[in-house]
Amino acid sequence: MPLRQRWEALRSRFGFGRTLLLRRAIATVLVGLAAVLALAPGRANSADDAVVVAAQNLAAGTVLEPALVTLRGIPKQAVPDGAARVPSAVLGRTLAAPVRRGEPLTDVRLTGSDLTRALSTNPDTVSVSLRLADPGVAALLRPGTAVDVVTVGERQDEPVVLARGARVLAVLEAGTHTGERAGKLVLVALDPIAATRVAAASISQTLTVTFR
Repeated sequence: MPLRQRWEALRSRFGFGRTLLLRRAIATVLVGLAAVLALAPGRANSADDAVVVAAQNLAAGTVLEPALVTLRGIPKQAVPDGAARVPSAVLGRTLAAPVRRGEPLTDVRLTGSDLTRALSTNPDTVSVSLRLADPGVAALLRPGTAVDVVTVGERQDEPVVLARGARVLAVLEAGTHTGERAGKLVLVALDPIAATRVAAASISQTLTVTFR
């Protein structure tokens, strides 16, 4: 083979090798770049929504303070209805049920009109609190339980039914403030007239409930 032809053959072979190495290097760089972009916080969370969650395990009756809540991004499709989007929406509110650390705080987890409407079909229903003397009875109550509110009449053997068909909204922890009456605090939903009667009786009378 003439010298010129040998030279052309060698140059062609080594040129192909350099091209192959260059292509492999570019492919490696692109794969690495894709991995970095996939792990970048902005890209990973681009489809997330920020919602308010409990910063720790919280008991029913807890009044929410800034240290007890935090914002967390979760996938949009996993955001529950009624989830709070900013801490100011829940601060100062009272939990109607226990929540776990990291659980989104929704409107029906908090005492108030949203919870009352969620558990009652009557648009005029209001909530009223009553303190049960027997903590054992309160321990049996759950949100949604239907009860009758009862008190002692003028004669010990003549109990008086103050309200029928009350719907339990929340069972809160007993208070510890000085001078506060003992017993579990129960929040129930009633029509306005029955709620007023129960509220008045709870000031001075001992109350309990019977299950329906």
